[in-house]
Amino acid sequence: MTDTQPHKQHPAIAAVAERRAADVQLRIADAITAFAGSMKFVYVHVVLFAVWMLVLEKSPWPTLTLVVSLEAIFLSTFVMIGQNRQSAYQQAKADHDFVANELELHTNTDLTRAVHQLTTEIHARLVPPHGAPQGTRP
Repeated sequence: MTDTQPHKQHPAIAAVAERRAADVQLRIADAITAFAGSMKFVYVHVVLFAVWMLVLEKSPWPTLTLVVSLEAIFLSTFVMIGQNRQSAYQQAKADHDFVANELELHTNTDLTRAVHQLTTEIHARLVPPHGAPQGTRP
């Protein structure tokens, strides 16, 4: 694939992504999950917590514990939203692949039957029945 060609997505994943893109709440959740799963998130928190503990408050621990606990609750919810999204992608892909594989199996079965029928017909024309007198062959 060259840089000028667009990246091809599995059709089922593209359909799930389109449905998610149409929902504002899911787009917000995806953006938060993408940010929370990045090193930028870690750096921002290191700086904010360091400033808070060293500069802003003399006794930051009670409030810091509350804030970190609340943030952990919300982040775990976003992790579950991300897992649900991944599960939806995988299920849609599995469903699509199953249908495609079943169609291919039926097509291959039909082709195998057609090849067998043609082979039988060719054999019947070229090979005389058992016990029949054989003529000269070229």
